[in-house]
Amino acid sequence: MEMNLQLHHVVSDITGATGMRIIRAIVGGERDPEVLAAFRDVRCKSSIDTIKAALVGNDREEHVFSLTQSLELYDFYKTQIETCDRKLEAAVAALTVRAGADLAPLPKARIKGKQHNAPSFDVRAALYGVLGTDLTQIHGLGPSLALKLVAECGTDLRAWKSAKHFTSWLCLAPGNKISGGKLLSSRTRRSSSRAAALLRLAAVTIGQSDTALGAFYRRLSARIGKQKAVTATARKIAVLFYNAIRHGMTYQDQGAVAYDERHRKRVLSNLQRRAKTMGFALTPISSVEAVS
Repeated sequence: MEMNLQLHHVVSDITGATGMRIIRAIVGGERDPEVLAAFRDVRCKSSIDTIKAALVGNDREEHVFSLTQSLELYDFYKTQIETCDRKLEAAVAALTVRAGADLAPLPKARIKGKQHNAPSFDVRAALYGVLGTDLTQIHGLGPSLALKLVAECGTDLRAWKSAKHFTSWLCLAPGNKISGGKLLSSRTRRSSSRAAALLRLAAVTIGQSDTALGAFYRRLSARIGKQKAVTATARKIAVLFYNAIRHGMTYQDQGAVAYDERHRKRVLSNLQRRAKTMGFALTPISSVEAVS
C-alpha cells in the first residue's frame, strides 16, 4: 500500500501463487512492472496488462525494507504452522485405532478442494483410519471441524450412554427445570463448551444448503427464530456425530426436497388423526371441486 502497488486489487489473494512470486521478486530487487507481471500464474483471472498497470508505484528504500521484514515474518509463521501440523499429524496417528483390519476404502469426498487454513496433512484419511467412519459425510462437518470435535470429545464416546446424554452434556438439549411437578422452564442451559460452539458454527454454515439439515434449519428459523434454530440444528449434528463414532453409522443425506415431503406427510397425518378424533374426515380440495 505504501509503495502504491495495487496488487491486492488485481489478485484475489496476494498469498497465492501470483502474489507471492511478485512480492518475492520485488524483495529480490526487481522493479520493472512488465517483468513482475510476467510472474502471473496461468490460473490468475487478471491479464498481464492489468497486473502490469497495478504495479506502477514507488520503490522507496524504507518501504522495501518494511516489505522484506513482513515477508520474512510470513515465511517464519508458515514454518511454525508446518511444524505444528507435523506434531498434530503424529498425535492423530498415535490415537487408539478403533477400526478393524478389513477397513473399507475411504468414501468419495463430499466436498472437493481444500480449506484455506486446513492442516497440510490429509485429516480426513487420518480420522477415517482411526474411527473407521468418515465424519465429513455429515453436512456441516469439514475435516478441520471434525478433527476439532474429536479433540474435544475423544474417539470413545461410551462415557455417554446415549445421544440424549451426549447432547445434554453439550447443553444443546432443552432444559428441564421442574418444581413441584410443574415445568418452569425448558430453556437451553448456557455453556462454555468449545464442542458446542463448533457444532453451532456447523449449523450456521448449512443453513442455506440444499440438504435435509438445511431444510430443517430453515423450517425452524421461520417458526421459532434463528437463534433457537441454530441450537436445534446443532443438536441434530451432535446426534449424527455421536452415532457415527459410537455405532459406526454412515450418514446419507436425503436432500431438502425429500425432507420437506416427509414433513408435509407428517403434518397431514397429524391433521387427519385430530380430525378423526373429532368426528370429521379431511378431503383434498381437488376431490371436493370434482364432486361439486
